[in-house]
Amino acid sequence: MLSRRSVRVKVMQLLFALTRDEQLTSKELKNRYQEGVANSYELLLFTLYAFISITKVSQEDVKKRQSKHLPTDEDKTFSDKIYSNEVIQALVENASFQKACDKKGFSQLVSDDFAKKVYFDFAKQDAYKEYVLSEATIENTRDILLELFRFCRKDDFFNETMDDHFPSWVDDKSLIVGSVKKIIKAFPEASKGYLDSLKPDDETVEEFGATLLAECMQKDEELQTLIDPAVKNWESDRVAIVDMILMKMAVTEMLGFPTIPTKVTLNEYVEVAKLYSTAKSKDFINGVLDKIMKDLDEAGKIQKSGRGIVE
Repeated sequence: MLSRRSVRVKVMQLLFALTRDEQLTSKELKNRYQEGVANSYELLLFTLYAFISITKVSQEDVKKRQSKHLPTDEDKTFSDKIYSNEVIQALVENASFQKACDKKGFSQLVSDDFAKKVYFDFAKQDAYKEYVLSEATIENTRDILLELFRFCRKDDFFNETMDDHFPSWVDDKSLIVGSVKKIIKAFPEASKGYLDSLKPDDETVEEFGATLLAECMQKDEELQTLIDPAVKNWESDRVAIVDMILMKMAVTEMLGFPTIPTKVTLNEYVEVAKLYSTAKSKDFINGVLDKIMKDLDEAGKIQKSGRGIVE
């Protein structure tokens, strides 16, 4: 589930932390990196747990409607199928998922008030009203679950709660959203090991991320020397710190990761700059990296395999 872009962001943040505290050791930074990676998967599990808790409030909604003195026709036909459906129940009955949630103490983090507020706000939506009155199918069940998750990720209260428990929510949100969508579409047919298959893989985490972090730290002066000529119209100490970090990371990728195309590297760091640096940074970084890429290629320093060859 962990993409190279999300790993790049984690490495960038750690290198930025190093500029704020030069006493940080490489061991400490690597430990922080590993913790950040583990935290991303934990955040996915927590998001699923919170999501299931929200759907479970429908059981209370049923009791509330049935206890009315004069229930409406809608009250009489209402059911908790947004929770009791086979997609959600496949997650509820997933032993490894429940064991992980219990171990992390998620039940202490997701309050009844949180789940009720989100559920009853969503219950006002026309899409949900139509679903509860219709005959449930796997297709419309998945549709309403996706609609509920869309509602959640746009809801201020939901986002604030997620951010309170996981400060990485802002950075990992798009990653989590994509993973939850896949899970909703894959269950109940997904195998019991499906959630485990979403754990960060060694190729992305170690071979790419950990290596990128170590190389940037070890070769900082060398990278600075390669970048300085390309920013000769700028004093390097006036270049935004984040911009300089991103350019050093990009040059490291160009030189040290033969299977990643140089154009992919350039485009990726421009995209990260859009999210984490100044409004002008994307154009600045694009121009500087393009020049560095051409200079390094002409000097024969970029060795790419397959589609990684500079065009």
